[in-house]
Amino acid sequence: MRLPQLPLLLLLFQVYALIGSSKGAALNQAEKKEAMDFLLQFGYLEKPLEHFSDVLTEEEIENAVRAFQLASGLRSTGRLDAATLSHMRQPRCGVEDPFNERTLKYLLLGRWRKKHLTYRIYSHSEDLGAAATRTAIQTAFKYWSDVTRLTFQEVRSGRADIRLSFHGTSTWGCSRPFDGPGHVLAHADIPELGTVHFDSDEHWTEGTSRGVNLRIIAAHEIGHALGLGHSRQPGALMAPAYSGYRLRFRLHRDDIEGIQALYGKKTIPTTSTTVTSPAHSTVPAVSQKPSKIPNPCKDGLDAIMLGPYDKTYAFRGDYVWTVTDFGTNPPMKISALWKGLPGGLDAAVYSPRTGRTYFFKGIKLWRYRGFKLDPGYPKPLTRIPAKIDAALYWPQNKKIFIFKGTGYWQWDELGSHFSTLPRKISSLFSGAPSHLDAAFTWENGKVYFFKGGIYWRLNDQLRVDRGYPLSTAERWMNC
Repeated sequence: MRLPQLPLLLLLFQVYALIGSSKGAALNQAEKKEAMDFLLQFGYLEKPLEHFSDVLTEEEIENAVRAFQLASGLRSTGRLDAATLSHMRQPRCGVEDPFNERTLKYLLLGRWRKKHLTYRIYSHSEDLGAAATRTAIQTAFKYWSDVTRLTFQEVRSGRADIRLSFHGTSTWGCSRPFDGPGHVLAHADIPELGTVHFDSDEHWTEGTSRGVNLRIIAAHEIGHALGLGHSRQPGALMAPAYSGYRLRFRLHRDDIEGIQALYGKKTIPTTSTTVTSPAHSTVPAVSQKPSKIPNPCKDGLDAIMLGPYDKTYAFRGDYVWTVTDFGTNPPMKISALWKGLPGGLDAAVYSPRTGRTYFFKGIKLWRYRGFKLDPGYPKPLTRIPAKIDAALYWPQNKKIFIFKGTGYWQWDELGSHFSTLPRKISSLFSGAPSHLDAAFTWENGKVYFFKGGIYWRLNDQLRVDRGYPLSTAERWMNC
């Protein structure tokens, strides 16, 4: 995203001044920029977005450096030195570092609603081959099943809860492409999304200190897929940086306490199941109110959006599910992803311009960065009408469109502009319905309107394409 020029220059000036004042060898401009990029990429700093007052202070920058030093086992000075920069350059996980702010213990990001999970390996490491890749991943799952009540079963066809694959610098098949050999080794999504990706450009090995050990990295990423965040304990498996091959690798106490906080301690001596099955087999998720869990093939939508990590999120009641090329993932509680967010939403919209997600319900607005609620939210709606029908982001003018009844409004989230009087939906969106259930702009740049089990697709001129409307269940949910 493009930031206002003056705030960015002030930001860089602050960072460079701070870095330049640190003791030790002087850093060149490229190294200073490298440090700044790292702190922004991995969540230690947040880019200023809206006003000059949002420029980061020296205290914020020092706190960011201190937090990284603490997690890396370095002396926590808040000043960048050669040792700190060296740790920033270590190979690591691509997931951000939202550490537990209250204690140095494990951080929990979500959990599965069942104890038996299936997994599927879609591709393998060219260095290790298919058999060795499978063995490494089976062992990685076993680290977690040995200390909890979780069991895992590999399937070779059909839908699996956790899906593992290798990707490179191309965006094909991975919304967060890797950076080539070194630095980011792998990344994963939190429950119940179930995606684990490894960088195919790394030299994956087993039984040697050369290259990158697939078994250890897989165990780390599976930890994320099970709901663990990064640990501030440098010796923990869930620490952000890869510490290298260890002959007698064991989980750290912080790893064990974290996973047991999610799924309980192992009470009977059982081993994880790794039997290959040609069919998809899972234990149904348990819910106290199963009648309220939506059926994506039968129930309508409260909202839909192309959101964080370029995933399609569909909302109904208290639940959200992701829509993929292979169908839908099982619905999960909205609050398991966006803590503090209620169900029964009126609308949801993600802005690529700012990286913020907006949720509307009644007379209130929630704003999140990723899955973290921004300070001061929820806020009451003022110039935006209450109980709206839908919202979408339109990349051509970088504004958010808000729909209610037969009208729409335009909202510039970074400025003061807001169309106070609604315009007729039919005046801009030719052939589109009114009184919508949901709407969004998808990854192909086209606008989609949803209402009563069917949907309309609009072209670049915002006219409904020929042949629409079509069935939402058949075309979107793959029912």
